[in-house]
Amino acid sequence: MSRKFIVLAAIAAFLTPSAAFAQAADPAGSGPIVAALGWLQGTLLGNVATAVAVMAVAAVGFMMLTGRLNWRFGATVIIGVFILFGAASIVAGIQGVAA
Repeated sequence: MSRKFIVLAAIAAFLTPSAAFAQAADPAGSGPIVAALGWLQGTLLGNVATAVAVMAVAAVGFMMLTGRLNWRFGATVIIGVFILFGAASIVAGIQGVAA
């Protein structure tokens, strides 16, 4: 009877949810992936992307004012640009609330 209890206790211990702790450092071997994501972030938030976003918002705004573009679609483009460039602040705010 005690052996059965020990086995059930071990199974219960493995199935019990526990807190997940974030790792302080990047896992081993993730250097190329981290570098690629850093490059992608630099590309999406760099000078060229900023210039393209400014031109896109200007074009969408002009088309909305002249009645050539639906206001809902234009608003989604503008909100998307704000989310893209404000992603770091959004994530920092979420992490601050969660901590």
